Amino acid sequence: MSKTDASKKSGKKKKLRKLAAQKLAHAAANNALNDIIAAAGAERGKSSAAGRQTGDAAVRAAVSGVQQDASPLGDTYHRGPVILRGPMIPNDNTTANLLKPNQETDWLHMDPWRVLRIQSEFVDGFGALAELGPAVSVFGSARTPRTDPDYKAARRMGRGIAKHGVAVITGGGPGIMEAANRGAALAGGKSVGLGIELPHEQGLNQWVNLGMSFRYFFVRKTMFVKYSSGVIVCPGGFGTFDEMFELLTLVQTHKVMSMPIVLYGTEYWRGLFEWLTSTVQDHGMISPLDPSLVLITDDSDEAVEVAVSRIAS
Repeated sequence: MSKTDASKKSGKKKKLRKLAAQKLAHAAANNALNDIIAAAGAERGKSSAAGRQTGDAAVRAAVSGVQQDASPLGDTYHRGPVILRGPMIPNDNTTANLLKPNQETDWLHMDPWRVLRIQSEFVDGFGALAELGPAVSVFGSARTPRTDPDYKAARRMGRGIAKHGVAVITGGGPGIMEAANRGAALAGGKSVGLGIELPHEQGLNQWVNLGMSFRYFFVRKTMFVKYSSGVIVCPGGFGTFDEMFELLTLVQTHKVMSMPIVLYGTEYWRGLFEWLTSTVQDHGMISPLDPSLVLITDDSDEAVEVAVSRIAS
């Protein structure tokens, strides 16, 4: 055998002896760790707090002795993405806090929780209406009786909008809202009702085939504006005025794209717009162009044609 071969053979033997020694050292360390953990477990089983602390301390000492890369600050505790060590390690844990019984419920009435409720309403509303397609909103009084000519006109409007293949969105209540939903539903169209939590409301009317109720007015009005390509405003009270003027403000200030806004009922709206075009305009509170943002008509068919005029057929 040559000197070179002998040297290689001697080197291999040294490597094998080194690996064997490392394996024996690891085995000894693991056996020692297992013995310590077992002893700590026995200590932990004792009823006294001192026994539990001794067991925990033994485990920590064993682990820190075996793990050469352990932090000098002690154990590492993970709370989600946060790392805590030493005295920063908490005595509780997230899951235990979540499942803890008999907790105080004051948080239900605090603003951070309200923010989550508001957020959930936006998510639910967007999810329900995102695939609705083109739509026209019809606003008007909840107090209009079924025998009133305005009720019958709103019913015709709902039917006419549906025949254009366009969804009808209302506040989902009785009166004008019910009439428009009824006309759309009987015409086989999409009849949407966006209700609001009120003390005296009785829920969505029976002619709604897609509906949801909201806690917050501003979330509900966002849905009206976001998913409508036109609006018809029938005679109504404070709620109707609120919806109409908020929409006019958004259009006037270019917060939303310009859309057709029709006011049905010349006699009903005349006094308001005479005041707007005289007193309010004369004081410089609106521009001469602002009143032209709306069309006032007594023709329900014209109201429908104008409201759907920006929707591509």
